Amino acid sequence: MGRWTSALVLLLAGVALAVQGVRSDDSSNFVLCVGALVVAWWLSPLNGRGGPGHAEVDSRRSDYPVVIYWRPGCMFCLRLRGALGKDKDRATWVSIWADDDAAAFVRSVNGGNETVPTVRIGDEVHTNPDPEIVKVALR
Repeated sequence: MGRWTSALVLLLAGVALAVQGVRSDDSSNFVLCVGALVVAWWLSPLNGRGGPGHAEVDSRRSDYPVVIYWRPGCMFCLRLRGALGKDKDRATWVSIWADDDAAAFVRSVNGGNETVPTVRIGDEVHTNPDPEIVKVALR
């Protein structure tokens, strides 16, 4: 339930804002409702279900030279994504909340912790690396 708590709270808040907006005919509640629902999606474990999983990127390492393990709602992951700019799409992003094997891998290289972003560049693993390291690897 811990992974879902923030998303569910925001979902319920969004629904409450929508109901209140319908009752009061206030359009500003609609904007807040949409904002709450977008953030709820971003924080939910359902975010990040697309793309290859850990098993695939691990078995075909030459096809996936830079793999970034992340989780929804992680500010450090968001910082890395923003710092990479247009190069962010050259990396393969694997959500540890959507892939149990990915979470196990991250724990195995971080002393049992699910610390993200964890980035695998070739055979090297970096935990919360300087974005420049990742940029260089992506070019």
